[in-house]
Amino acid sequence: MKLLPLTPTSVGSFPRPGWLAETNRSRAKFCLEGDALHEAQDDATIVCLREQEELGLELLTDGEQRRESFVYHAASTWDGVDMKQKGDKEVYRGRVNPHVVPRIVGRVSRRAPAVVEDLKFARAHTALPLKMAVAGPMTMIDSTLNTFYKDEGELAMDIAVAVNAELLELQAAGCDMLQIDEPAMTRYHQKVFDYGARALDRCLEGITVPTLVHLCYGYPGGDTPQHEHTYPELLDALMKTRIGGFTVEFGRSDYDPSLLAACGDRLIMFGCVDPGNTPAPSVDEVKRRVASLLDHVDPGRVMLGPDCGLMTISRQLARAKLTAMVGAARELRAEI
Repeated sequence: MKLLPLTPTSVGSFPRPGWLAETNRSRAKFCLEGDALHEAQDDATIVCLREQEELGLELLTDGEQRRESFVYHAASTWDGVDMKQKGDKEVYRGRVNPHVVPRIVGRVSRRAPAVVEDLKFARAHTALPLKMAVAGPMTMIDSTLNTFYKDEGELAMDIAVAVNAELLELQAAGCDMLQIDEPAMTRYHQKVFDYGARALDRCLEGITVPTLVHLCYGYPGGDTPQHEHTYPELLDALMKTRIGGFTVEFGRSDYDPSLLAACGDRLIMFGCVDPGNTPAPSVDEVKRRVASLLDHVDPGRVMLGPDCGLMTISRQLARAKLTAMVGAARELRAEI
């Protein structure tokens, strides 16, 4: 797949239509069940694809319209995970913030595909390139309660094998770009050094299509962004893996884009729009943010997107934010 400079895209999730689900933070409560739900998810996916095309995005996703949550969607397809009798996790997403989460009760292995059929459906309804995202090993560990493994690194490698099998099937089914969502990497740098980078590399065995790792600082659901750690040491560790590029957040941070010069020849999906419930930026605001990156990085390696997923905001606001981003991409291309 050949990318144009400053390709406008998204992290993955889009707001769900009100007739499909209610969204509470990063979880969806679907309004229907059974065959009616499946039909509604099909319809919502088609609507989401059409909206992306009309907005001018050039690398699409399925909008993650079928997912209750990106963690549950994958974990429900693995052996070794109890999705029914969940457990209380005291430290959740880097905070003492008790949550009820799925339990790891045995050796993790992939039982069935998670998003391969989602990709095939989307592929049948658009001719534009498609990117699909799956949760990575560190984030799956952070969002579950381990009651089986003595060694967290061993758990990470078993999850990596399961993720790799999913990615290989997505690649075979015609996915143009693959993304591994790893917000936990920004919370636990030492774990990245201990086993996270190695697990990410295992996820990528046999993968030949372009890949990204999404380094998120916290979903836009009302909490303040988690900026107690910064990117440089994390990027340094991940540059030693086979990952093809990085999805990074600069839309709602005050980071200096010059640090991304360290990414060498890797792809950069540059977060240039706040995905939360804030006013849409102007085209000029987005242009200024992106221009600050282009002093340090070749535009041919840059994609543009919001910092994170868009599922927590209204469809109208998501469209306004993406319209500004696409406008900035087009004007900057013309200037370049």
